[in-house]
Amino acid sequence: MTPFGAKVRALRRDRGITMKRMAGDLDISQAFLSALEHGHRGRPSPALLVQICEYFHLIWDDYEEMHRLARLSHPRVVVDTRGLDPVRTELANLLADKIDGLSDLDAANLLERLKNAQAVAKRPRTSRP
Repeated sequence: MTPFGAKVRALRRDRGITMKRMAGDLDISQAFLSALEHGHRGRPSPALLVQICEYFHLIWDDYEEMHRLARLSHPRVVVDTRGLDPVRTELANLLADKIDGLSDLDAANLLERLKNAQAVAKRPRTSRP
């Protein structure tokens, strides 16, 4: 399941909407919606993403979060390490090889560490006199 698919499923269930009803309301097949929720389909098209956000009446932060989740929801990821150092190439290969064996807790911890590292890297450096 992808982050986007999990979020769509949670929103739909929280509102008591059946998959059949939502698919009909969005004018897509129930099979397509199921595949999207289960991660058998990757990112939704930009138009469908907006349609889903409008369907759930999402605004501001929730709308942006759905777009962020959609960007992070391609089930077949390709990591190009050409030009990077050997440590990063090894990391990418090891993660690809071992990701299905990680516990839920280990996967969540690793994800949090990567997010924190990214946030630290994005902070502007202050110069000291």
